[in-house]
Amino acid sequence: MMPKEHITLKELQRMVKLSLDERFALPMWVSAEVSEIKVNYSGHCYLELVEKGADDGLPTAQARAVIWRNQFPRISARFEIETGQRLIAGIRLLAKVLVSYHELYGFSLQITDIDPSFTVGDLERQRQQTIAQLQQDGVWEMNRALSVPEVVQRVAVVSSAQAAGYQDFCKELAKSPYRFETELFDAFMQGAAAEDSIVAALCEVADRQADFDAVVLIRGGGSRSDLTCFDSYRLCTYVAQFPLPVITGIGHDKDTSVADMVAHTALKTPTAVAGWLVDRMADAEGLLDVAALQLHDVVQSVLHDAAVRLERFAGDLRETTATFFTRRNMALDHLAELLPLAARGLLERRKKQLDAVAAWVAGYAPERILRLGFAIVRKGNRACMSAKEVCSGDRLSIEWADGRRSVTVDGDDAAQTAINSHGTIDAPTE
Repeated sequence: MMPKEHITLKELQRMVKLSLDERFALPMWVSAEVSEIKVNYSGHCYLELVEKGADDGLPTAQARAVIWRNQFPRISARFEIETGQRLIAGIRLLAKVLVSYHELYGFSLQITDIDPSFTVGDLERQRQQTIAQLQQDGVWEMNRALSVPEVVQRVAVVSSAQAAGYQDFCKELAKSPYRFETELFDAFMQGAAAEDSIVAALCEVADRQADFDAVVLIRGGGSRSDLTCFDSYRLCTYVAQFPLPVITGIGHDKDTSVADMVAHTALKTPTAVAGWLVDRMADAEGLLDVAALQLHDVVQSVLHDAAVRLERFAGDLRETTATFFTRRNMALDHLAELLPLAARGLLERRKKQLDAVAAWVAGYAPERILRLGFAIVRKGNRACMSAKEVCSGDRLSIEWADGRRSVTVDGDDAAQTAINSHGTIDAPTE
């Protein structure tokens, strides 16, 4: 079977090339995002341009582009002067291009010019979108609402260890008379990896937030393109919602980044941040000095008032004591006057009582009883109180009012002398 009529691949490529050359004979302005860029050692600049979908951000179109070395210095210099940043990946640009097609290398674009105003407008648009989104999320004022300790001494530093700005920050703190505890959380501060690196460093600080009073985000000066990450929504939302006060010193005098806007305190340079920390410490020291003076004055005033009150109390005590003793002396004098009278009265009452007792005792005296006709019978030296105490043959002593006689008890029962209960002897009857 005979093959069908055909053309070679090279002929097809030539046909495509001729069609494109005829259709796109003149340059065109094309907007796209730079996904990759590389300046060859020869001086040519090679770019990868993409167009991304609005919803998912995935590439919907892609093309290679080149800026030849005879045009690249002029185009890049003008772009950097007017936009404040270099040509880097991630920015959108409006480029004047010639469409070219090569049989071996395929479709490509030759960039002959770039409109810097388009990129400036796009960056500002993205910046305003970030601001609007942060405000809509309700996090715009969150970090500024945090309270900063009077003394910020424990500082977490997010920066690059090799950055000149970080070195300047450390030197400025070292010159101060105060002691600061700083810990570096190393991160890339520019380039495509900067955003992820800074966010990761902030997450490390957040995990140890109890160890720090504040976090410092610093880097030295640079072009605007070096600082685009500080306008990104992802980084700024981390800063806005960070649990510690964030102090920024991103090192650009002309513009204020969105990260500066949402941070608690924004300063221009790392050195200014160090100065702010030192000034805050000095202010705290000044407040302590003032407080010490005030405390001294208060103590002196209290001591003076206490001394005055003590002197007043001492005077009152002396007066009260004198009055007390005067009254007690008067009372003692009065008692001294009453004591003799009371003593005489007491003695008279006691004498009357003694007289009454003496009269009562006298009424019961043995002599008076004996004069009434009674007698006392004694056996030995003891008075006999019962007849049962007397036996036949006992020798008794009988005492009357007018004398005493000794008798012997007779043993004859009929003639035995009877003794009554009073110790007297009744004479026997015949």
